[in-house]
Amino acid sequence: MTSPPARGPVLTVTLNLALDVTYVTGDVDWDGVNRVGAVHRRAGGKGVNVARVLAALGCEVLVTGLAGGPNGEAALADLAAAGLPTALTPIAGPSRATLAVHDHGRAPGRTALFNEPGPLVTEDEIGRFLSDYEARLRGAAAVVISGSLPSGVSPRLYAELAARARAHGVPAVVDADGEPLRHAPGGRPEIVKPNAEELARALAADGLHDVPHSAGAAVRGAQALRRSGARAVVVSLGADGLLAVTPEGAWRAAMPYRVEGNPTGAGDALVAGLTLGLVEGTPWPERLRRAAALGAAAVAAPVAGDFDADVLREVHPGVRVEAEPV
Repeated sequence: MTSPPARGPVLTVTLNLALDVTYVTGDVDWDGVNRVGAVHRRAGGKGVNVARVLAALGCEVLVTGLAGGPNGEAALADLAAAGLPTALTPIAGPSRATLAVHDHGRAPGRTALFNEPGPLVTEDEIGRFLSDYEARLRGAAAVVISGSLPSGVSPRLYAELAARARAHGVPAVVDADGEPLRHAPGGRPEIVKPNAEELARALAADGLHDVPHSAGAAVRGAQALRRSGARAVVVSLGADGLLAVTPEGAWRAAMPYRVEGNPTGAGDALVAGLTLGLVEGTPWPERLRRAAALGAAAVAAPVAGDFDADVLREVHPGVRVEAEPV
């Protein structure tokens, strides 16, 4: 694994910052009392997870977004302890908490997620964030815009953030769901990364009912997002790997075997791999191979934002990448 050239940090945008709490236990009794074997509390949100993985891979990062209240303060303290540079815009409302319950008592392990909706954000607070964002874009290598939006924020904001990055010559990677995903291609991001279910929902909302549960249908869905403005679309197909439709062609990455564990944060590690390849200028087949391996290595780690380096080394050479007809 090589580090990217020194050309400024990768900005990650987390507008719905969270304090992530992970309970690791076994044989959860959903009708009774459970003893928790281990508890992990750390700053979370998809952009934060991406930043952690990129930093572990030797990439300079800067965590941006919104933070408020006791959860925001706790998240900021955790980011400082982890040595991750931050430029979070303060808000009056309290940042959310999330809870992941990882039950490893049965094979395979299962994880249940409980995500709070997040604070109500005002127009003035978004205006301050946009001013901060514009300033931080100067000299950035790339920007990753990911995760959910808190209340009060327009679903078109991700498209606007991608467009502003493009105006500064900074490539943007967008990982979103719902309305933000539908509008994101309008900002002409370099990469849009939905999973199969997210892509299906976006197509259905636009009146397209070819639900992408097959590779062929996923290709057609990715092409639809590209026609809307995205330069490249990478679709996560879960255990079936990745599909990328790009200006240079289409490829599918298949995993050598299934990695069991906690899937929380696997998509964020995948996005980190795609972003690192973008900054380095890595050809698409190898970019996909590393991204898929990082996603698998994240499943083997206990908490989101981490990955198992041994699993990464083991899985990476076995990921098969083949050209996909379009």
